[in-house]
Order: sequence, then structure tokens, then C-alpha cells
Amino acid sequence: MLAMYVASKPQLARVPDVGNVQDQTFSVEKALATKPDVAILADWQYKALGADLARLESAGIPVVVIDYNAQTLERHLASTRVLGEVTGETARAQRIAADYRQVVDTITQRVAKAKRPQPRVYIELGDKGPAEYSYTYGKNMWGAMVQLAGGNNVAAPFVESWGAIHPEQLMASKPEVILIAGYENVSSPTAMQIGQAIPAGNVQQRLKGFTQRAGWAGLPAVKNGRVHAVYHGATRSIMDAALLQYLAKTLYPDLFKDLDPTATYLGFYQRYLPIRPQGTFMLGINGSDKP
Repeated sequence: MLAMYVASKPQLARVPDVGNVQDQTFSVEKALATKPDVAILADWQYKALGADLARLESAGIPVVVIDYNAQTLERHLASTRVLGEVTGETARAQRIAADYRQVVDTITQRVAKAKRPQPRVYIELGDKGPAEYSYTYGKNMWGAMVQLAGGNNVAAPFVESWGAIHPEQLMASKPEVILIAGYENVSSPTAMQIGQAIPAGNVQQRLKGFTQRAGWAGLPAVKNGRVHAVYHGATRSIMDAALLQYLAKTLYPDLFKDLDPTATYLGFYQRYLPIRPQGTFMLGINGSDKP
């Protein structure tokens, strides 16, 4: 989506490239050369940079840490409010935080009131395609979202943060709902591809490929058609509200008939951002974005 943002706000093309913490190309020298007023880092970036942070701070650059990776209500709200303070947009940040709290409260309160057995859920990043099991999630990211939505994350006993689960462990867990996450840009022709400008038919075709894994035909989620594709690019941000709604709706369809997760996702862009995405961001194996 970067090209869309640049087309809308051409000044973004002039933002200097200082590297990436994840692939260890981040350059403190380049960052210092931009003479920033503040450095905003994700919690994992702050931890990864370690001693390099002292060079920023010694240059008089305050370091602000936010954390959307934990995917918890508390940290999402705190991070959003901090960004509001830093940017001078406190009222805007308060509105966004309040909207997010309402989404979470609606889900948690309905699930608590219903007192249903927790559906067993498995979520995998489908970047490697059906031939190889990729990351699933324990206590953070999708794992934390499953907990918020009232599900039983079958990977939690085997994965602390993220990592692959052994196929035999998954088979024994008998998930009732399966979600495969993906991005627009993938290297494998069978990887889960979903997001901006990706047609629903392509998403559905790739999703069906995962259900053909050895042994999956016997899983409750596959037998009952409760297999879904979700956009991984919306996680680790306040926009995961829409995916949280979708997750809740896949787990408890009758409790959340009134929710429209796709409308929530696109509505956020309409209210707060300069671009209008078009594509597929959540989809069931039946071809519908409404579980």
C-alpha cells in the first residue's frame, strides 16, 4: 500500500531510508543525520537495538516505545494515546482508542454472558504454502487475539511466542476453526496471498490448498467448512479491531451477526487515512467475508 500513500501524500517519497531493525539494516548514523525530534520504536525494536539506543539519547533525541505486537487491550490503548501526545493529535487518538475499546468490550462481554465452551482455534501464517508448516502463535499477536475473542488456542501449550507446531500435535488438537494469515506479496505460488488488490477468487483457491494437507480432511474445522483467510498486514496495529471482530464472528457466528468486520476495516481508512484500499482482507473458504 506504500505506493498508494505516496500518490496521496507525495512528500512521503522524501522520507529518508534509515534501514530496518528486523533485517539488521537499521543505521543509527542515518537516523541521526535526519535530525529527528523524536524516535518512535516498537517494543521489539527497542529491545533489539540495545546499546545503540544510547547514541540516540546522547544526541538529545527522546525515544518513545509503543507496543501493538502484544495485541492486548491495555497496550493498544496506551500506545495509541502516546502517539497522540507525540504528534499533538490527542483528541484524534482518544477517539481511536475509545472505538477500539468498544470493539473489545462488545466481544468480551457477549462471550462472557453467553458462557459457551471455547471453540478450539488454530492460526498459521501461510507464507510457506501448504507444503510446510509455518509460524503459529502462543501468547502474543494472533494468540492474544484468540484469547480476547473467547477461543481456545490449540498452539498455546506448545508455542511460547511464535513458531511452528508439529503436525501430529495439531492433529491431536482437532481444531474447530482454522485461520490462515497472509500478505499481498508472497514468494511461494501456493502461499496464502490476501490483501490490497487481491481478488477473492485467488484467496479462496489458495485457502483450499491448505485444506488438502495430509490429515486435514479429518479435522473438524475442515469437515465443517470453518476455514478462513485473514490479512496479516492489519495485525500489530490499531486496525486489528476488524480482524478481532472477524475472529469473534468465526468462533461464535450467532453471537455476532450484527458485526461487519470488512466495513469496520474499510471504515477506519475512510475516517482517518488518505487512501481507500480495495481487495480482500478476510474470507471464508465458502467465498464470503461473513462467517
